[in-house]
Amino acid sequence: MKSELSRLLLAFRYAWEGVRFLFGNEPNARIHLALTIAAVALALWLGFSAIEWAILAVVIGVVFAAEAMNTAIEALTDLASPDYHPRAKAAKDVAAAAVTITAAMAVVVALFLYLPRLAALLR
Repeated sequence: MKSELSRLLLAFRYAWEGVRFLFGNEPNARIHLALTIAAVALALWLGFSAIEWAILAVVIGVVFAAEAMNTAIEALTDLASPDYHPRAKAAKDVAAAAVTITAAMAVVVALFLYLPRLAALLR
């Protein structure tokens, strides 16, 4: 049992190291974090419902997961192909596109969540 617990704790430690690497080395992750803080503060101020919080949490999680996967793909690509290669470039570009797509969809979801409440305040 102790061995299972030790492995689990080690897995969480490695995951936390990944989070630290992501935010410590990726400027775009820090931009996403700043936008997340702003989005959460605005949602608190607007009094989001439970379902709105759930939607916001999922969207934020998807963007951060895409950013983390992009970072992992870039690191592995740099390791496997330190010199320029068109396929390495394609892998990095497509991984970056995944982040861009999820971030764009987060903006669309934000418009649906925030605009009606902000419009109601302006009336």
